[in-house]
Amino acid sequence: MPARVILIPTPIGNLEDITLRAKRLLQEADLVAAEDTRETGKLLKLLGIERPLTALHQHNEHFKVGTLLERVAQEGLTLALVSDAGTPGISDPGFLLVREAIAAGIPVEALPGATAFVPALVASGLPCDRFVFEGFLPQKKGRKTRLDALHEEVRTMVFYESPFRILKLMEEFQKHFGPDRQVAVARELSKLHETYYRGSVQDVIQQLKNGILKGEMVVVLAGKE
Repeated sequence: MPARVILIPTPIGNLEDITLRAKRLLQEADLVAAEDTRETGKLLKLLGIERPLTALHQHNEHFKVGTLLERVAQEGLTLALVSDAGTPGISDPGFLLVREAIAAGIPVEALPGATAFVPALVASGLPCDRFVFEGFLPQKKGRKTRLDALHEEVRTMVFYESPFRILKLMEEFQKHFGPDRQVAVARELSKLHETYYRGSVQDVIQQLKNGILKGEMVVVLAGKE
């Protein structure tokens, strides 16, 4: 079989969200490139799959992608790329591999599947016909500049944030967009304790202070009217 790269989404929480096609292609792959081989190893074991694993993450992808793709091309391998949870390339490693594979003439295939921002967006109660995905804001340098740039954004905005910085983010929203701007915060999506906090920025800050700040957060902010 000719060489190819397949991007395979993995569940963001609930194992039942793995697709039949994803499971089959993971089983057929010659090699699985994983953001964290330990986490992916656990997933494959739960799925009853045994495949060779190699680590590909933000700390090694710049120097590893080239040699990895050389091997894929020379040996005619099917390389499956997965992240710890969700779709590779969405706030996770993947872009560099895809770009270099295309440049090398290696076919790239991307499966549809789990990604955290889609369920958070469609269940937010905010307009989702037009939106902008911002992912994680810069933690320090460039953070205020990015928020200032979004001040006039009329589309719904989607962000990722950790539970340790969620209140700081909401307080920044209150400062930059006003206390009455509508927002929804989703935590533990697809898991047992999935929770939504919805309302004005001011209201949601209070809800978060009274809630449980654990698990990755997806924040959906209304655009400017």
